[in-house]
Amino acid sequence: MSASRTDLLAWLNELLQINYTKVEQCGGGGAYCQILDSIYGDVPMKRVKMNARHEYEFIANFKIMQNIFKAKKIDKPIPVEKLVKCKMQDNLEFLQWMKRFWDTNYGGQGYDAVGRREGAVVDTPATIAPLATGRSGSSGNLGGVGVGARAGGKTPVGGHRSASAASNETVQLLQGQVKELSGHLEGLEKERDFYFEKLREIEILVQQQLEAHEAEGKDDQTLRKIQAILYSTEEGFEVPDAAGPIDEEETF
Repeated sequence: MSASRTDLLAWLNELLQINYTKVEQCGGGGAYCQILDSIYGDVPMKRVKMNARHEYEFIANFKIMQNIFKAKKIDKPIPVEKLVKCKMQDNLEFLQWMKRFWDTNYGGQGYDAVGRREGAVVDTPATIAPLATGRSGSSGNLGGVGVGARAGGKTPVGGHRSASAASNETVQLLQGQVKELSGHLEGLEKERDFYFEKLREIEILVQQQLEAHEAEGKDDQTLRKIQAILYSTEEGFEVPDAAGPIDEEETF
């Protein structure tokens, strides 16, 4: 019988000395890596980002986990593409498997989770809250917090809140959302740059190999197909104007 979400979270928080409230938070990969470390004690925890907040950081954690699976000959596919989306069902099923694996392989030795993280505090992974909109006919209300808004239309105990106090609360709410969205945008830009660099390296390698083959009077259809994929465009994609400045380092 598989463990429940409540039991899994209680076990995970006690083992790793963290404070997860949802199994979806395991989608960052850090907790999975440290579960393995509690068994084997040789996971490179310095490279594991326990406070990962962006998908490219999640993927880096799962890469470490995949290397451990390969080194320990653990015959279990890791559905990285699903787990990094931080969906409940996918992470619940994988965490249930991890718990069964831990029950089978953990030797009962003491485990200093905080020490293995070198004392790093594990923040609860952040989620991006959508910007709420007020109901129609309630202009002036932002995210359900309006100037002078009162639950149920009744004056709260203690009397009216001033309009300026409510306005300040709205401003603080929006500022917090802007800050969080700005951090999310920065993460997306880093993720974009990360994958662009990978594609650029592949492009250079393919070009070098094709040139070497041409010098020898040979050809490689596989490399040609890879190059065609790299240079292909989708419908609606506009090639930059040739008259404008083009940075050769940022073109395929």
